[in-house]
Amino acid sequence: MEIIHVSAECYPVAKAGGLGDVIGALPKYQCQLGHTAKVVMPMYRTKFLLQNEWELVHESGSYLGNTWFKYAVIKEKTNKLGFDLYLIDIDGLLNRENIYGYDDDTERFTAFQIAVLHWMNSWSHTPDVVHVHDHHTGLIPFMLKYCYGLEKLRRIKTVLTIHNAQYQGLFGWNKVHYLPSFDNWKSGLLDWQGNINPLAAAVKCADKVTTVSPHYMAELRREANGLEDLFEYEKGKCTGILNGIDVEVWDPATDPLISTNYSIADVEAGKAANKKAACAAFDLDESKPLIVFIGRMVGEKAADLLPSVIGESVQMHEGRLNFVVLGNGNPKVEYELQALQELIAPNLGLYLGYNEKLAHQLYAGADFLLMPSRVEPCGLNQMYAMRYGTVPIVRDTGGLHDTVVDIGAPNFAGYGIVFTHATVFDINEAIHRAMGWYLERPDILQAAREKMMRIDHSWEKSAADYVALYQS
Repeated sequence: MEIIHVSAECYPVAKAGGLGDVIGALPKYQCQLGHTAKVVMPMYRTKFLLQNEWELVHESGSYLGNTWFKYAVIKEKTNKLGFDLYLIDIDGLLNRENIYGYDDDTERFTAFQIAVLHWMNSWSHTPDVVHVHDHHTGLIPFMLKYCYGLEKLRRIKTVLTIHNAQYQGLFGWNKVHYLPSFDNWKSGLLDWQGNINPLAAAVKCADKVTTVSPHYMAELRREANGLEDLFEYEKGKCTGILNGIDVEVWDPATDPLISTNYSIADVEAGKAANKKAACAAFDLDESKPLIVFIGRMVGEKAADLLPSVIGESVQMHEGRLNFVVLGNGNPKVEYELQALQELIAPNLGLYLGYNEKLAHQLYAGADFLLMPSRVEPCGLNQMYAMRYGTVPIVRDTGGLHDTVVDIGAPNFAGYGIVFTHATVFDINEAIHRAMGWYLERPDILQAAREKMMRIDHSWEKSAADYVALYQS
C-alpha cells in the first residue's frame, strides 16, 4: 500500500509533543513492513530544514477563499528518516519558526490542507490511504470526499488518528469560504455546536478513527471536550491502537545523548553513572532519590500542581529527595517553580525550555518519572522511562492505564507507582510510596527495573495494527 501521513509535526523536523514522535516513527516501521509510507507537513523554518538537502518537486497555487496563494513542495533527498518526507511552503503563512501559537493558525493550516489535496490531485496515480493526525489536518477527509474539483481523489480511504481531543481547531462560519466549494447540504458534516470544528468533521468523515491507546478511546465517550455524543455515535468505526516508541532512538545501550551507555545486564551501575551526571548538571546530591518531570507545563499535564507537590514533598521527607523539572508552558507555573527553587535550591533543578539531550540524560539518570496527568491519550514519556529502567509514577488515566502496572500488584507483578486522582494529596502519597520502595526494598525496585526494560513497546506491533486497519 501507499500511505500518506499528513501532520503538523514530525520529529526531528519539528516537534511540540507526542504527535511529532509518532509521525517520526510510525511511517518508518510501515516502510519496514514492505509498504510505502510518506509524510507531508508544513515547511517551518527549523534547523532540520537548514541542515539537510532538498529538491523541489512541485510548484503551483490555489485559493484560500478569495485569496490566491502560491505553494511549493520540497522533498528530503537522502531518505534520512527512513521514509519520503515532503514539506509544503506557503510564503507568508508557513514560513515561521514555531509550529503553533499564531493568530492566523486557522488560515495557516487550512491553506496547508488545501495545498496538500491540490498537489495530490495533480498526481498521475492515487495513494491507497491518506492518514491525517489531529485537528490541524482534520478538514482533509471532508474536502477529499465532498469539495468540487477533487473527484479524482474520492476513492482514497481516510484514517484519522486523534492524539489529543482537547484541541479541536474550531472557527466561525464566517470563514467557511476558505474551503473549496461544496454542496451546502453537506455543511452539517463540518458543524459542531454552531462552529466549524475540524476534529469533529474528521470524526464524521474519515473511514476509520483511531486514538493512541485503547483506554483513551473509551474515555472519549465520557469526556472529550464536548464531543462525547459524537464518539458514542461513531463508536463503530473507532478503535484504540497503542503508540509505540522508536527503540533505535530510545535505547540506553546505544543512546549517544547520555553520559554512560548500559543495558539490563548492568542497569544498576549504568543508572548510577547517569544519575551522577544528571545531578551534577543541577548541583544536586546524587545520593538522594531523583524524581523528574519532563513535559509541557499545561493543565492537562497537571503541571499547575507541581510547585505545591514538590514543596510539600521536600518538606514531608525533610529534604531527603530531589526533583528536576524540564519543560515550559504556563508562565504562572514557571514563575512559581522559579520562586520555589530559590527556597529549596539543594532539592530542585529547573530547566525552562526544551532540551532533547537533557531529556535523554534525565530518563537515564532518574530513579522515578512523575506523570500526574489529568489527560494523557497515550503518553510516550512513561515508555521512554521504562526503556531506561526509570520507575514511572503515574495517574491512572488514558494510555498510562494501558502501560503501567502498579508495583503493589499481586506477586510483585507490577513495575510502577499508580495513583487515582490528580490532586496534591494523591500525588504526594504516590511519591511517599516510591520513597518507601527506594529506601526499604531496593531489591524489589531493582527487579521492577529489569522487568520494565524487557517490555516491548516498539512500533512493530503498532505499525502492523495500523496496516491491518487500512486493509479492513
